[in-house]
Amino acid sequence: MALITTGKKLIQDLEQSGAVGLYVPLEGGFEGRYRRRIRAAGYVSLSITARGLGDLAMYLTGVHGVRPPHLGKKTIGQEAAVGYRYFVPPIVTYQLEQLPPKSKGLLLWIIEGHILSSQELEFLATLPSLEPRLKIAVEVAGDRYFHWQPLKAFLTAA
Repeated sequence: MALITTGKKLIQDLEQSGAVGLYVPLEGGFEGRYRRRIRAAGYVSLSITARGLGDLAMYLTGVHGVRPPHLGKKTIGQEAAVGYRYFVPPIVTYQLEQLPPKSKGLLLWIIEGHILSSQELEFLATLPSLEPRLKIAVEVAGDRYFHWQPLKAFLTAA
């Protein structure tokens, strides 16, 4: 890999396919450079981890309820004694609504994507076709050098 990379090929592949699967070196460092290049190209970047996401469709595009740990403070009365449920706005939909006017779109960078199932990866691969302003980059595996392929190609290989 070149010492100074422009990231143009990654940006072109993101715009063409909508979702890419990334192979990143385990020591890290390269993803920050590529995210900086993508932000300079006009995208807003949002980084999340795949751990603890639960239902991807609801977490990313729908209002969903969460129950934080009750820490000994349980509800009493007619409800179950497991704590209150709080409703959280959808991450992607909310971010897309708040995009600056001159922005090209939203890049959703998902780390630790190796724990996602093939159905979840397939949902992430089809999500940019439902919302064209959304681009998705999933870190699916580790490798000696930073490279990528469309997420749909990763699904057929797996």
